[in-house]
Parts: sequence; C-alpha cells; structure tokens
Amino acid sequence: MSTTFDRGAPASGKTDSGRRGSHAVRWWVLVVLGVAQLMVTLDATVVNIALPEAQHDLGFSDGSRQWVITGYALAFGSLLLLGGRLGDLFGRRTTFVTGLIGFAAASVVGGAAGSFEILVAARVAQGLFAALLAPAALSLLSVTFTQPAERPKAFGIFSALSGAGAAVGLLLGGMLTEWASWRWVMYVNVIFAGVALAGALLLLAKPAVTERPKIDIPGTVVVSAALFGIVYGFAHVESTSWTNPVALGSMISGVVLLAVFAWLELRVAHPLLPLRVVLDRTRGGSFLAVFVLGMGMFSIFLFLTYYLEASIGYSPIEAGLSFLPMVGGIVASSTTVPSLLLPKVGPKVVVSVSFLVSASGMALLTRLTLDSGYVADIMPGMILLGLGIGGVMTTAFQGATAGVHHEDAGVASALINTSQQVGGSISTALLTTVASSAATDYLSSHKPGALTMAQAGVESYTATLAWGAGIFVVGAVLTAFLMPNSALAPSEGEPVIAH
Repeated sequence: MSTTFDRGAPASGKTDSGRRGSHAVRWWVLVVLGVAQLMVTLDATVVNIALPEAQHDLGFSDGSRQWVITGYALAFGSLLLLGGRLGDLFGRRTTFVTGLIGFAAASVVGGAAGSFEILVAARVAQGLFAALLAPAALSLLSVTFTQPAERPKAFGIFSALSGAGAAVGLLLGGMLTEWASWRWVMYVNVIFAGVALAGALLLLAKPAVTERPKIDIPGTVVVSAALFGIVYGFAHVESTSWTNPVALGSMISGVVLLAVFAWLELRVAHPLLPLRVVLDRTRGGSFLAVFVLGMGMFSIFLFLTYYLEASIGYSPIEAGLSFLPMVGGIVASSTTVPSLLLPKVGPKVVVSVSFLVSASGMALLTRLTLDSGYVADIMPGMILLGLGIGGVMTTAFQGATAGVHHEDAGVASALINTSQQVGGSISTALLTTVASSAATDYLSSHKPGALTMAQAGVESYTATLAWGAGIFVVGAVLTAFLMPNSALAPSEGEPVIAH
C-alpha cells in the first residue's frame, strides 16, 4: 500500500517529539482532549432526557420544546467551520481554552434559567462555544500525535469517547434527572470543563504564531448562512412538513449558498476551507463516512430510546443502561481496529465492513415487538452496532485528518463535526416522517384500541431502524467506491513555543 503526504508532513517522529514534549505528556494531553470531547458529545443527548422535567418546571409549550435542542444545533452546526479556522489562525490552545470557559459559563446560565427564553439563549451559547471547542480538540489531537506508532491508538481512544458519549449521555441524563434535577444536566458540564481547563493550561504548549491571521470574511458569512439554512430547514420539517415553504426555502437557500461558497473558495487568497482539504480521496471519503454515520446513528439513539421507554416501559435510567453493550462494542472496536486491522486491510475495507456490521445490528433490531426480551432480542443488535460504529468512527476520524498541514488541521476537524451534524439534522427530519407514516399506515389497517396504538408505536420505531440499516449499507457501498485503500498519512505537527 502506498502512502501520500500533503505539503511537508513530518517524515519521522523526532519533530513531533520536539514540538510536543515527552511521550508521557502527549498521553496526558489526550486525557484532557478526551474529557472535553466527552463533554461536548454528552451534551448532544443528555438534555433530551431532562426536557420533560424542564418543560414542567419552566412552563413552556410542546411546540416550543424543540428550540432547546434546535437552538444548540443551529449555533453549533452553522459556526463549526469558522470555529475550526479560528483555531488554525489564532492558536488551537487559545481556542480550546476559550471554548471550555464559554461552554461552562453557558451551562451555569442554563442550569439557573428561570425562563424558557434564558434556557434557549444558554443552549445557543453552548452551541457557539462548542463550535470553537470541538474542532480545536480534534485538531490538537491531530497535530500532537503524528508518530505512526502512537497516532492510531490516540485516535482510537478519542473515537471511543466520541461514539460512546452520546449513549452515556442518555444514562447520565436519566440519573441526574431522576436523582437530582434537570438543572444538573447543565451544571455537570462545569465539572468536565474544569478538569479539562486545568489540564489544558498545564499541558498544552503555546503555538508559535508565524503569520498575521487572515480571515475569509465572505466565505465565513456565506457558509455560516448556508449551514444555518440547511439545519433550520430540516429542523422545521419536523414540526411542519416537507412541503412547508419556510422549510423548503431554507433548505434550497442553504444548498445554493454552499455552491456559492465553493465558488468563492476557489477565488479568495486565504480561503476559510481550502478545497485541497476535501478533494483528497481519503479525506473526502472519510468526511462522507462521518456524514452517513451521523444519519444512521440518529435512528439508534432517538427511536430506540422511545421504544425502550414507551413500548416496553423502561425508566430513563434503565433505558440508559440498556445502551451499555453498544458502548462496550464502540470502545472495543475503536481501540483495537486501528492497530490490529487497519494496517493489514486498509481504511476502505475497515470502513465498508464496519458499516455492514452496523447494518446487521440494526437489521436485528427491526424484529422488535412489544414482548421482546433484552438479552435475546435487544442486546445482540446493540453489540453489533457498537462494533460497527467504533470501526467506522476511529478510521474516518483518522482518515479525515490524514496528511493535513498544521495550518489546515482546525478546519479539517471542523468539517468532521459539520458532516456529522448535518447528517443528523437530515435524518431527524427524514426518519421522523418515516416513523409517522409507519404508525399512520398501521393504525389505518387495524381496529382501534390500546394494543393497536402500542403496536403502531413499535411499527414506527422499527421502520426507522430499517431505514437506518439501509443508510449504513449505502455508506458501505459509497466508501467502497470512493475511498482508496492506501495507508493513512499522519498530519504535520504544529510548531509551538517551548514551556
């Protein structure tokens, strides 16, 4: 297998060692980055469990409830590329620390919110600072671990935390809501942020700024508006329909603006997203894999949670615990695939096969009924899902930053998060429609009654899981065609000022 490097990636580990300090320090840096990533990932699901209690406490309507989720998604999704580029321009350490402090402060405001408006404002602020924090964490990982012996292990651990965080968030949200208060799903972020901040200030070296920062203002405005339009359009579909003029107008405007953004980036001197980051086949295929993964994972976490709680009567804590076998599968594959399989069979094979493993797990779960047992009917599918998701995630994260020059590490990392966020937004609207249609079809063909209503719910959930399996199969096919099977090049290490 051949290896391709972009623009001066280091040929040996000596440069990295000099830039990032000792072997032990680099692994402590991974702990810091992992804690921050876990906090951001947890926040994507931990709030969902607490929403009913927050709604009861603050007295807002069902129609308003979605804005607690959508407000975060809009800020996070539309500002990720800007956040990634700011890290490249002003220093990832500075951006990382700013994101941590801002995210913690917004969490305190949200936890203490006395009204719906303040809660939504706090969630928007969380999304804004997460857009700084998430790409900074991944790009710091990319420029810190450039040695071939260390890089796969580091990305495996980081990917395990990213994949498991959403599932753990369901459990943590249930525990905090049931045993304390919904406000603690916000306050708990201060603990994570405090630990990560202390480690960042102690361990992260200050970057050596060699050029005056230049920001692509037109590109920033256009792509932020484009991503806002796409995320808002799909979110609006959930509460309206696919023919709603506001939803359609937002989605179409977003796509048109993305095309304008690509045209602009070919013509400006200092592009927000240099197209060389995307046009490399390994990186492009990895971004696509993350996008598909974001689409498929939505049906797991949301609709499987609905099934566990609404159909078979699990409490929020029990539902969260039910995801632990999937978490175990994610951790197992994320930490073993990079060292055991990836060097032998290549990224194309790993990602394609991992998608198929996830699809098989999802297919098993489409057979769920009102009488399904956990050990026999639910857990096997969960384990397969975890194994597949971990294999895709650890390889795609590494592939999306393969061979990236340190000046582009932030925006490449931001594009990973953007791909996952947009994929999730699309599947939210798509699978909600699928679930509604499946339930309506079942009710129209069966006699009314409590049992019919319950079974209609199961039909809606299993329909979304079937679509999720199909999405993963499509991901396997696309990856097999688009991604080369060459070894993944390391990123270039970041020049830093010695402590």
